[in-house]
Amino acid sequence: MIRRSERNPVLSRSDVPPIPPYLSDVTSVFNPGAVAFGGEILLMPRVQSRSRETFIVVARSTDGVRFTVTPEIVRFRGIEKVRERIYHIYDARITRIGDTHYVMFAMDMDSGCQIGLGATSDFRSFEFLGITSSEDIRNGVLFPGKIGGRYIRLDRPNKARHADGPTSGTTIWLSESDDLIAWRPMAPVVSGRFHYWDEFIGSGPPPVKTRTGWLHVYHGVAGHFGSSNIYQAGALLLDLADPSKVLGRSRCNILEPRELYELTGQVPNVVFPSGMIVAKTDSEGYALPESAVSIYYGAADTVVGLATATVQDLIDAAMEGNIPQSGTSLEKS
Repeated sequence: MIRRSERNPVLSRSDVPPIPPYLSDVTSVFNPGAVAFGGEILLMPRVQSRSRETFIVVARSTDGVRFTVTPEIVRFRGIEKVRERIYHIYDARITRIGDTHYVMFAMDMDSGCQIGLGATSDFRSFEFLGITSSEDIRNGVLFPGKIGGRYIRLDRPNKARHADGPTSGTTIWLSESDDLIAWRPMAPVVSGRFHYWDEFIGSGPPPVKTRTGWLHVYHGVAGHFGSSNIYQAGALLLDLADPSKVLGRSRCNILEPRELYELTGQVPNVVFPSGMIVAKTDSEGYALPESAVSIYYGAADTVVGLATATVQDLIDAAMEGNIPQSGTSLEKS
């Protein structure tokens, strides 16, 4: 159903030019936001230096496979006004609303992980709009337009922890906002399924509107193996009018670590979907069932991979039948 590109990985450390003084002989490039813009495919991947500092850059391609990294670090104008120390910004998710492309990203700070919001009209200059969270939270993804007169996003509060690992979460929430800055939780959407492939979960790329529902690719982590947490990808279908209603959820993962570049690296056994591009939509902006879909993902927190499918492939996966499982015992206060 999902096919890896024969050119994988499509982006690796050797593709990142020196960007002194912060990036030289980089360690890894992964977890990109993705968008079609100006006749090109643009990625905004996370790049890590040998000091383990993290930055975001822009990579450009005419075919979605061969990318050239712009030798500049993305600077969000105004972020320097944040009083609390910011250690890293990373894992960009890109959503177009009107003529503006909004970039939601994670910010590691003394208070935990927060969600930052930037905006751009040309992917050359970026403005920082503000911190859009007040708790330890991650994986914020904007819907492409208002629903019921409000901005809507999916996010994942960090209220659980991997065994001997970082703080994570087991529930994706739907949140609402009047101004894109102040957000209110509305309802839980889905939770992790204990002892299955998606015990810990979080949103991947922003949802895509189809006639059947909002199509959303998410990541799941199997944490019950003694040797490793295994990051995989799955599919959700959410109601168009009320995205807190789940119409379908894939029983099995749709992509799991199998190739060497997914199995070995900075963090072994990881596929982490973060960017998705749909090739064709109808006149009202709904993704066509037969349209090709390109999913860009971080592999082993080291390189960027590309997997392809169709919209209908992903809808079918989301509707394949849920696991008869209620609740989870992974939540921790």
